[in-house]
Amino acid sequence: MAITPLDIANMALAVLDEAPIDSLDQDVKAARLLNLHFDLTCEAELTKYAWVFAILRAGVVGSDSGGNDCGLNVAYELPADCLRPLPLTHNGEPDGVPISWRQEAGLIYSDQPGPLTIRYVANLTDPNDWDALFTEVLVAALAIKVAHPLTHKSGMIDIARSAYDRALDAALNANAIQRGGRFYTASWSSQRGDSRMVR
Repeated sequence: MAITPLDIANMALAVLDEAPIDSLDQDVKAARLLNLHFDLTCEAELTKYAWVFAILRAGVVGSDSGGNDCGLNVAYELPADCLRPLPLTHNGEPDGVPISWRQEAGLIYSDQPGPLTIRYVANLTDPNDWDALFTEVLVAALAIKVAHPLTHKSGMIDIARSAYDRALDAALNANAIQRGGRFYTASWSSQRGDSRMVR
């Protein structure tokens, strides 16, 4: 079934028990808030974790940068849709032998002459390319963002955070997120100091 950003926005509003909107361009507060936060929240949630559906690979050819920083002299340009590279290995596989590298802006520097195969989290912007479990996480993340300015009820923020934690736990339990490829290891609850940690 095809899904649109409007569908996702309305699911976020449903989490908050708010009425649906007809368009993200509609001149109502809910639409303005969701339109404001949609793209950035999507990109942030993709970047936080190594979502399996968003992992792509690319062959990149290096060029000598002429630098002398610990031998990391070969520069590789990241693909335009790369949100972040995953750890580099000699053969480009997750279980390969790690190689030394660092990232600066849109470049990777390594001591390997290349070409390299890199795996990276891609900025996939079409909701129909997303895993359903990611969509659930994004819905809850959007609800968190708009909960207070839209409802002015602190309880709604907690409801949205609980929805986020449940969606994230489901994604982790279903192996929709590659283990060891995350920036963050804590759910919303544990980031707030609660005792439950993401497994």
